[in-house]
Amino acid sequence: MRNKPLSIKLVGSGWKPISMVDVYNAVTFTIWLCGCNLKCPFCHNWRLAEIKRDTCRLLDIDLLFEELDSAKSLIDYIHVTGGEPLVQWRDLIPLFKYLKQHNYKISINTNMTLYKPLEKIIEEEIVDHIATDLKYPPQLLYGLPENAVSTLWKQFLKSLRLVAEHTVPLELRVPVPKNIDYNSLVSTIDNVIKIIEKTSFYIVLNPLLGSPITTPRNIEWCRVYCDPGKELLFTLREKIKELGIERVYVKENVYFG
Repeated sequence: MRNKPLSIKLVGSGWKPISMVDVYNAVTFTIWLCGCNLKCPFCHNWRLAEIKRDTCRLLDIDLLFEELDSAKSLIDYIHVTGGEPLVQWRDLIPLFKYLKQHNYKISINTNMTLYKPLEKIIEEEIVDHIATDLKYPPQLLYGLPENAVSTLWKQFLKSLRLVAEHTVPLELRVPVPKNIDYNSLVSTIDNVIKIIEKTSFYIVLNPLLGSPITTPRNIEWCRVYCDPGKELLFTLREKIKELGIERVYVKENVYFG
């Protein structure tokens, strides 16, 4: 790449040039950024979220571009995840603009509670695909005080409307815990589907996993809510299909072998 932007400073843990698990049914060049505004108790990337020194560093942008060039013909998207990438939105925007100029497709995995940064990125038309988690119930999954959760949940729903208005393709991931009200979860999914029906979307059900498969932020919390059974995931998929949604997938190949 020529005329590389020199002022981009992103803090992350690194990247993987070829990944087949970060966007459903796509090959990605995945970049992990640090920092997050949530404290999800099940998070297995919490060291990135909390910017631990042994995990996070200033990324070598020159090396990143070099490896991107090598992988370009093999990937569908450059996928930026975290943590919460939009914490670093000021440096993401020039990066995305530059990559779009070089004909890369951009995917971002965001919790969509930071509305203004998301709005800037979408209105710049520099993102081709968005992945987000429908963390329900948010009071249980966000890991924050109730008043903060209420505000952030409203921002999440507002962000979904923004994505739908701009018809950005969406991967709606549903983290599935055990020991919750699943009828309420299905009802919430139904309400969200009505918000995003104007854009292209699909749903991926992800079981929340605890030790020893992952190293969650809160091990005690995970003993209560992590590791739902495989049967539950497929039952939930069928309930969602009854809502008229055909593209509902269970990420079984990663989690169940």
